[in-house]
Amino acid sequence: MEYIDIESISELHDFFHYDKPLHPLISVIDLAKVDRSHRREGDAYRLNLYSIACKKIEGSFKYGRTSYDFSEGSLMFTAPHQVLSPGIENKVEGWAIYIHPDFLHANSRGQKLTAYSFFGYDTNECLHISDAEKNVLEDCLQNIRREISMNLDTHSHNLILTNLELMLSYCSRFYDRQFLTRAKAGNDITEKFERLLNDYFAQETPIESGIPDVKYFASRLNLSPNYLSDLLSKYTGKSTQEHIHLKLIDKAKSLLWSTQSSIAEIAYDLGFEHPSHFTKLFKSRTGYSPRAFRNLN
Repeated sequence: MEYIDIESISELHDFFHYDKPLHPLISVIDLAKVDRSHRREGDAYRLNLYSIACKKIEGSFKYGRTSYDFSEGSLMFTAPHQVLSPGIENKVEGWAIYIHPDFLHANSRGQKLTAYSFFGYDTNECLHISDAEKNVLEDCLQNIRREISMNLDTHSHNLILTNLELMLSYCSRFYDRQFLTRAKAGNDITEKFERLLNDYFAQETPIESGIPDVKYFASRLNLSPNYLSDLLSKYTGKSTQEHIHLKLIDKAKSLLWSTQSSIAEIAYDLGFEHPSHFTKLFKSRTGYSPRAFRNLN
């Protein structure tokens, strides 16, 4: 597979065979006007750009190892350096905003926008919006497009950023709605996660595989780490990492009270490389050091 690296807005326009950009750091693209004739199936490209794309595709689109059908129209978010692979796209409609990191990193307001977790979701976790929601987002889009098309002045960056903030705030609201309307699927994933978590810590000595991280469980549930954490937060009030730590502390309490193993031995049995890390986590979660907790019994 050949990787095509696109580092700037101007390189993106060249790659798309699109008109010259009106702004060096942000662009709104009409996806129906992108020239795809020069692309080869199987090629992949990496953008050093953030993107927000509202797509309707006849065909498929591959993101990482996942192929996704966009025929119904969906919103997809990507962060810099994620790998995208166009499949056989017979017809594409919609729009996309591409933003160079320098535009967002210019001030703290912009930097906050990069923290939205859905920029790290997989394509099959994209946002499905109603026509009414689409109209709301396109109002923001038109304001951004208008500012980009005007002569840049001292107000341009602030006004574009304000509309980006509003658009992403709405997207966050719409994702919350999507989590609620897909409650059964969310509850099923929560139950599967809890089974995986219980099975992992049911091992007598999980030292061989170490402490599981968020990626460990996300990969087994075919989800992105960000999406899994957001879903669990919506349905349980706790992130994936918090669930892992709580289960780890429960296991530690059992070992402290039911065995004569030293604190260091328990730390290694739980998968910690350094006993001090175990002591720090245990105290932060319980208010007691492992030794003090053992003496409570």
